[in-house]
Amino acid sequence: MSPAVWSLLALLFAIGLSMTTRINVGVVSMALAWLVGWLAAGQSAETIVRGFPASLFVTLLGVTLLFATAEVNGTLEQLAERAVRLARGSARVLPFLFFAIAGVVSAIGPGSVSSVALVAPLAMAIGARAGVPAFLTALMVANGANAGNLSPVSAVGIIANTRMTQAGIGGHQGKVMVANFIASLVVALAAYVLLGGYKLTGSAGPAAGPPPSPALGPAQRFTIVIILAWIASVLVFQTPVGLSALLAATLVIAVRGADEAHAVQRIPWGVVLMVTGVTMLVAVLESTGGMALFSAALARLSSPATVNGVVALVTGAISLYSSTSGVVLPAFLPTVPTLIERVGGGDPLAVALSINVGSSLVDVSPLSTLGALCLAALPDRREGPRLFRQLMIWGVAMAVVGAIICQLFAGILSRL
Repeated sequence: MSPAVWSLLALLFAIGLSMTTRINVGVVSMALAWLVGWLAAGQSAETIVRGFPASLFVTLLGVTLLFATAEVNGTLEQLAERAVRLARGSARVLPFLFFAIAGVVSAIGPGSVSSVALVAPLAMAIGARAGVPAFLTALMVANGANAGNLSPVSAVGIIANTRMTQAGIGGHQGKVMVANFIASLVVALAAYVLLGGYKLTGSAGPAAGPPPSPALGPAQRFTIVIILAWIASVLVFQTPVGLSALLAATLVIAVRGADEAHAVQRIPWGVVLMVTGVTMLVAVLESTGGMALFSAALARLSSPATVNGVVALVTGAISLYSSTSGVVLPAFLPTVPTLIERVGGGDPLAVALSINVGSSLVDVSPLSTLGALCLAALPDRREGPRLFRQLMIWGVAMAVVGAIICQLFAGILSRL
């Protein structure tokens, strides 16, 4: 077999492994990149290692370390608790507040996983006391976190925008965020209506929230100032996201605002390994011609008129069982230019937006981290099996819903 075929088989094997096992597919991808590059393509070790995304690694390291310091010293938890306390009042309003709080926390940097981990326990407890169905609460929290997940300064947004830039379709950070936000908001509104959120009559009551939090300490106030300054530097002065985040994290650690060892432990090393490892394997695919074969296989499933919906459906189905940020985005976004060429037409930006949205909407599934965190936060464990089934059915349905949304609207948004 040709090097192109071997490299494509290696990528498909890695994707399959990510869907069926808990082995970190990034480590496997690095090993496969070396084996395929050396044995099949005759590449030197130096050439293969050059495919490692050093810039992306520094960016992810900086952003995740900064927000790890904010988690370690309790800053994010305190802010989340104060925000959730605003949810007291009419139970009809609670789901929207859950969505908004999770979205804001996710957008400012930590991403959806950290956001749900912080907000879900509080939201599930408050929702249960106010009579909000656990299924509705879980959907609003997870979709809210997804809505902010592709902001320009969030870890997953950085992954998506970096891979799009490398594919020649960069510079659209605003549309990347807006497309994901609108899709998540539409789905959340549909859940609110379908599950009768507007019919809720309960009240969160004064006892619904967590006990009053102590006042923010000096370290927490300093952390908030540093994070706000970092966001401003990135958005206003266009400072390098990763390097400026490393500086911000260093400042927090230097004033003893957070324990360095604990912060480093909080970095999601598994996700970082997945993203960089799969990206390294994709680099071998590109150099051997395997990416062209991969794009050709996707092209056979679609036409210029249907490519947005088809690619959203395929990535959504894979993301049900695999990591969106660690596997799907790094593997599929680089295929966009070749896919458009093979199909014979289409809008590259619309296809990229479809990959982002299609793979994200299904993350409410209990097989994903977001769904699993909501499931784990249930106050009444007896509801666990029922909520698992509900989230599973919803997640599968979102693969189809995401495809329909992308088919109808991705092209329109890309042209605005």
